[in-house]
Amino acid sequence: MTMRVVQVAEKNGPLHLAERDTPEPKAGEVRVKVEACGVCHSDSLTVEGVFPGLTFPRVPGHEIAGRIDAVGEGVQGWTVGQRVGVGWFGGACYRCSPCRRGHMIDCRNLRIPGISYDGGYAEAMVCPTDALAAIPDDLNSAEAAPLLCAGITTFNALRHSGALPGDLVAVLGVGGLGHLGIQFASKMGFRTIAVGRGGDKNKLAIKLGAEHYIDSDTEDPVAKLKQLGGAQTILATVPSGKAASPFIGALGVRGRLVVVGVSPEPIETPSFVMVGQSASIVGHASGTSIESEDTLRFSAMSGVRPMIETLPLHQAPEAYAKMMRGEARFRMVLTMGTGSR
Repeated sequence: MTMRVVQVAEKNGPLHLAERDTPEPKAGEVRVKVEACGVCHSDSLTVEGVFPGLTFPRVPGHEIAGRIDAVGEGVQGWTVGQRVGVGWFGGACYRCSPCRRGHMIDCRNLRIPGISYDGGYAEAMVCPTDALAAIPDDLNSAEAAPLLCAGITTFNALRHSGALPGDLVAVLGVGGLGHLGIQFASKMGFRTIAVGRGGDKNKLAIKLGAEHYIDSDTEDPVAKLKQLGGAQTILATVPSGKAASPFIGALGVRGRLVVVGVSPEPIETPSFVMVGQSASIVGHASGTSIESEDTLRFSAMSGVRPMIETLPLHQAPEAYAKMMRGEARFRMVLTMGTGSR
């Protein structure tokens, strides 16, 4: 039995369609028949071959939604036909110090679909059971896929930020992460302020749940947030340390700048600003598979949905290129033509 995959054969090589033997799950693993897979900027770590230890050929993709169609020896609690998702968390070692303290997302030997093993740009993939998250029936597969990375990243960051319902929370950026962060912040009961560039995002930000939109092209967002009393949390979704740095000054007392947008640029701020406000900067990783389930359940219950564009699997190179050019509005999703619900 064979299947179609889109893989990269070498560092900085092109994504191309290939046919492979369908893999069989080993002990403790399941095979997932993929129905949808999101295209994430982190897939560039595979395509460009920059992740340490990466081997080729490799199938990218870590926003995977589908159904179990085979189980390996010793698998318990997961059954053939069950709807499941697999996100950035693709399995932990449970031996390192972070794992032993219960921080599996910080595992020093973390396994990542599309990097540690073949991911979801394929009609099927195999993964360990600890990577699985159950998908609620109220979410279709194309909607669920981006929630397994962009969704859990923003949801988890906000719910662990220390902000309480009624607190002022600002979301920096109205893009792939930010459009979900705005929705989650609003549904969690925060006074949600969206910050972006350009007046064209105003109506969208309000529609997504923001109480107010600040256009940084026409007004000073730091001054505006100070005028509002300062933010308890600022969720920095933009991949720019330079853009995020000034917002330390927009935090209220004991406020937090929570960084989820990854950038090689440093975040810089005068220490007296942080000390004077008892403010802090924290980075927040994605989350474990059970936290993916939390994200999916909350999204199904509250009506949070990603804004997506879908393309069939064989057009993965076009979907990836569009995402890398920043032209996706807001998440590209590959579909396998297998009747994803």
